[in-house]
Amino acid sequence: MTPTLIQPTGAAHTRIYAYGAARGEIAVPNEELVGPIDSSDEWIRQRTGIVTRMRAVAETDAIDLATDAAREAIERAGVDPSQVDAVIVATISNPKQTPAVSAIVADRVGANPAAAYDVNAACAGFAYGVAQADALIRAGAANYALVIGTEKLSDIVDPADRSISFLLGDGAGAVVVGPSDTPGIGPTVWGSDGSKADAVGMNHTLTEFRDGAAPWPTLRQEGPTVFRWAVWEMVKVARQALEAAGVEASDLAAFIPHQANMRIIDEFAKQLKLPETVVIGRDIETTGNTSAASIPLATHRLLEEHPELSGGLALQIGFGAGLVFGAQVVVLP
Repeated sequence: MTPTLIQPTGAAHTRIYAYGAARGEIAVPNEELVGPIDSSDEWIRQRTGIVTRMRAVAETDAIDLATDAAREAIERAGVDPSQVDAVIVATISNPKQTPAVSAIVADRVGANPAAAYDVNAACAGFAYGVAQADALIRAGAANYALVIGTEKLSDIVDPADRSISFLLGDGAGAVVVGPSDTPGIGPTVWGSDGSKADAVGMNHTLTEFRDGAAPWPTLRQEGPTVFRWAVWEMVKVARQALEAAGVEASDLAAFIPHQANMRIIDEFAKQLKLPETVVIGRDIETTGNTSAASIPLATHRLLEEHPELSGGLALQIGFGAGLVFGAQVVVLP
């Protein structure tokens, strides 16, 4: 007779305990970037809503930013770092192909020997990480999980590129996810469309660079393609996430989309018919687009500026290179 395997189960529900944030040390205003792209401060503001973006100094990498954000999240959560048994890092800017950022951060913050892995889902990476943390804890595979979105996009920017370079910033945002008596993370609506893989991503491979066949790979995008997809397709995903969670737009305290472009954020709010009571994350104005870090950074700022949002519902949605997307409703700590 074949023995029956034990299949563990964990907490019935999960929630986000706390947020942590780290931004690059240097504020870079539009004026410093307009020369190589033959543009103006006014053009960048009108097209993107960005006034300045935060970028890291040469000595700081995505691992350092992730560590700082993680330490704050753990401290605010009141959880001992040794209790964190899963670390998930979303990034596209690990300075090395391997080892993973997550294992190094786990050790630095005192969570060693936590399970640790990186997720490359671009601007949807944080939402993907939250989905996985929720599932791991409810499955009994982890007790507490650290989810971090971290990017140093200034390393993969071509200053002369007009498609995306002026959008990008550096930073990291982190959360601690753990067991809860009531549901704190709604069902995740996620997916991909690889048929549009060329719409945004790196313009060359590392092997082409190695062989001298191409310059250092940098990010590029087809702006109109990405804009249309974000505005029309992602609004549908946002609505599906609300429906899956059993709530309506009027139930939300906050809406925190990926900080891709202020025009996209504004159009989202209009399409979703968000009431004026819903506070909208607009961190892009002074932080820039930080890909996987943008949602937790924007949420961290909202909670600092609007402590009354604590305990309210927030709809978060990430979307980007892949093309990939992920959305869920969460209870703000």
